[in-house]
Amino acid sequence: MSKVPLPARLAGYRAAHAAGRPRQLPVNLTVSVTYSCPSRCATCDIWQKKVDDMSVDEYGRTFPTLRKVPVWVTLSGGDQFVRADFDEVVRLVVTLIEPGIVNIPMNGVITERIFDLLPRIAHHTAVGRAQHVLNLSVDEIGAAHDEIRGADRNFEKLKSVAALIHDLKKTYPHVVLGVHTVISKLNVARIPDIEREARVLFRPDSYIAEVAENRVELKTMHKDITPDPRDFRRATAHLSNVIRANRSGHPVARLVESLRLEYYELAARILEEKRQVIDCYAGWASAQLAPDGHVWGCCVRAESMGNVREHGFDFAAVWFGPQADAFRASVKAHACACPLANASYTNLLLDPRSLVRVAANMAGLPQGAPPAARFA
Repeated sequence: MSKVPLPARLAGYRAAHAAGRPRQLPVNLTVSVTYSCPSRCATCDIWQKKVDDMSVDEYGRTFPTLRKVPVWVTLSGGDQFVRADFDEVVRLVVTLIEPGIVNIPMNGVITERIFDLLPRIAHHTAVGRAQHVLNLSVDEIGAAHDEIRGADRNFEKLKSVAALIHDLKKTYPHVVLGVHTVISKLNVARIPDIEREARVLFRPDSYIAEVAENRVELKTMHKDITPDPRDFRRATAHLSNVIRANRSGHPVARLVESLRLEYYELAARILEEKRQVIDCYAGWASAQLAPDGHVWGCCVRAESMGNVREHGFDFAAVWFGPQADAFRASVKAHACACPLANASYTNLLLDPRSLVRVAANMAGLPQGAPPAARFA
């Protein structure tokens, strides 16, 4: 089955959203393979959740029902490397979904297994001709990072994993090394220093950040972790200036940077105004498959549209079902608003003015409108 060109897909999502009638499977898919995690992060309690994770066989039955529609697939956790079969899950994603980009966020804790599985994973994505983004989670420098992440010697382990990825890049040029920071009340004042030191220590192709928020998936609804919008703006203003001054030459890393330049302003507006600044397409163009088979429109609300285990492992049967329709209706009615970066990428590409700016960012063209006017 050949993929429909992305511009046609995007036009289809806009038309379906306007009509209130979904016609396509999601182009942006997150597959969370486990909630288990050895870290005890101050900004995440996902490790407390216990479920029966889907097996490799179950993924093998589910992925074909996505009909090779997703272009961007993120494989998340928990800590994915808790699973000794994680490389097999990636192989199934690459062979059965055939995405253009496979994104794996990593905390670097289970180093021995990472060194065992990551070369295999890089090989699978190379064979599948998918661009492979590996984002290392770096929330501080040195011991301060270990304290926030609740994992002994985590920062030193991250440096060894970064060295492994740099070595893999010599054989697999499709691999992209990123550094990702969660901006919370714990580190917002130090973002410029964290960014500068992380670039020197890890030599990433891109450095990106996302705001800490209250998410049902992460069990953080009770946590006071989101920074003041003014502090977030100051932090991301620095990051935006650095991106513009040091554009990546790697096409995927440059795309991520171009999206982040728009995301930082969008996220700040959402934090300030507490509303959908542009239409959200969660449940329309983006989705998440939870470790136990539940299908969500997004991980912030983590509301089940149904479970693939109860629908013959048919993702489409859940996606086009009544529970999914109810979720989409609430999102379209602006019943919620959040700065979730993964979903925001899709939303930016589906907002015409934002898409023009992302394209201009890719080309390195100057932006005429002041930030506050971008989403007016």
